[in-house]
Amino acid sequence: MRRADLRPTSAIAGLAVLLVVAMAVACASGAVAIPLTSLPMLLWGQPAPGDQLLRNVLVDVRIPRVLFSALAGAALAVTGAVMQALFRNPLAEPGLVGISAGGALGAVTAIVFTSGGFWLLAPAAFLGSLGATALAYALGRRAPGVAGLLLAGIAINTVAGSLIGLFTTLANDAQLRDLTFWNLGSLAGANWSLLAFLAPWTLVWTIWLARQWRLLNALLLGEREAQHLGFPLVTVRRKLIVAMALVVGPLVAATGGIGFIGLVVPHLIRLTLGANHRWLLPASMLAGALALTLADWLARIVIVPAELPIGLVTSLVGGPFFIWLLARGRRLA
Repeated sequence: MRRADLRPTSAIAGLAVLLVVAMAVACASGAVAIPLTSLPMLLWGQPAPGDQLLRNVLVDVRIPRVLFSALAGAALAVTGAVMQALFRNPLAEPGLVGISAGGALGAVTAIVFTSGGFWLLAPAAFLGSLGATALAYALGRRAPGVAGLLLAGIAINTVAGSLIGLFTTLANDAQLRDLTFWNLGSLAGANWSLLAFLAPWTLVWTIWLARQWRLLNALLLGEREAQHLGFPLVTVRRKLIVAMALVVGPLVAATGGIGFIGLVVPHLIRLTLGANHRWLLPASMLAGALALTLADWLARIVIVPAELPIGLVTSLVGGPFFIWLLARGRRLA
């Protein structure tokens, strides 16, 4: 192994170990406490009659939720890192440039004007995410530097928020309850059926995004330089935008509003390992999974037996981090 490869590979291995530990702790914690030492027996052994409840909680509730939190965190972190490279903007992430707001608008529209349900929410959220991302790119490229994209994201978020507020006034009591809990973000709806549908879909597109690391490294040099290196930027850029919408749209429909994972995690990894996307993307994937697993674990244990909306937990961490980024006093990129 080359000496230069030691640090990134060691960091990725360390993140993988931490993720496994965090997932085990998350599976054991909650309103019904499960001893960590009992997890292997409950999963693969023959539990005692009194432990059947613990096994049902572990297998039917905890494991799918923990797996889904890791899946969503990994996908959100990778899309954030890709978006930052694509737009050459260190502050870009699905929430800031409108992709999450577009998905939220699509999902809220489906809740208010249709019978609801994931199979209607997912395509509506995808279309909203795709439209918002394309609009942010089209508007943001008209102004140089960071300002164009951020202003486009602010405008899209504002318009989407206004429309969501308008549709909320048209909702009935049952829809208002669904909208309230959905907007705050939650992984409580995770189950094996949802995981069986979303996991292959999300992993395929997330891995495809991670495999574009050469293009993303070239974009760090500038668009002209990337074109000279042989990358068809117009075609690839459209593919990346569609792929990010394909990842974020269904996740937004399933989880609601979960912000800042796509902003905070890539920055922390970039500060640690540098901007080489060969290492940045897989490390962000693991760190995003770790971050959202820990956030969901905190949301479940802070006010047992109730739980906090996970969007509040990620915002309480991500908001101060974003303020710190803006106040650093030097270039972020």
